Amino acid sequence: MSSTVSRQQRIGVIVVAGGSGQRLGYGIPKAQVPLFGVALLVHALRGIEASGIASAISVAVPAGDTVMRSLCRGTAVSASLTVVDGGATRADSVRAALQALPADLDAVMVHDAARALTPPEVFGRVADALAAGAAAVIPAVPVTDTVKTTADTAAGQAGIAPRVVTGTPDRSTLRAVQTPQGFEAGLLRRAHAAARGFTAEQAAAVTDDAMLAESLGTPVYVVEGSELSLKITTPLDLLLAEAVLARTPTDKED
Repeated sequence: MSSTVSRQQRIGVIVVAGGSGQRLGYGIPKAQVPLFGVALLVHALRGIEASGIASAISVAVPAGDTVMRSLCRGTAVSASLTVVDGGATRADSVRAALQALPADLDAVMVHDAARALTPPEVFGRVADALAAGAAAVIPAVPVTDTVKTTADTAAGQAGIAPRVVTGTPDRSTLRAVQTPQGFEAGLLRRAHAAARGFTAEQAAAVTDDAMLAESLGTPVYVVEGSELSLKITTPLDLLLAEAVLARTPTDKED
């Protein structure tokens, strides 16, 4: 739950639900894929509602999708909820959802429907950091694997292996980034307006909204994420999410 301080803010939450879900193998958009009989999108909306931080919610769905619009209408949330057609890219979808939010918000969080099990307290930590003065804040968890930087193997050695190690970053400084990512509302609007001028190569290199804030020189603060905030992308991820919910039977109720 959010603190008394963070609840004094008016926060909008964007839910990006435009993934194709091809790797999950269901033949339907990812956010429609059932987890114990309940669509990932519905789980995500329930997590936002449980956090108590949202004044308004804007969901970006694949253009023309009617199923997810129906799912949104059928999910009980206390915040005003709008559904918009997403765009060709994630950034396009975020911009479309951002335009549908009220203009007088203090802050906006951007959340992936694929992180359907994000605990309410993660939303609260992001909200608290925003209330304390952060213009941009992300939840993250420590990286537990050793990570290597690599490059293509030189032409004369390509028969050995396709890539070669170029370095080993200090693991203690690395974090795996999650959502929701929170921003001062004006900052997020400025960042996405600036991104419209990116070249195709620059746009392709942007993998989250925090990178857009970074491109404007804004410090991005980090709060504790959660191992439960896994991004459900593959069948193995879905099995893991099912195992998590199997421990909490009330979450399985429709």
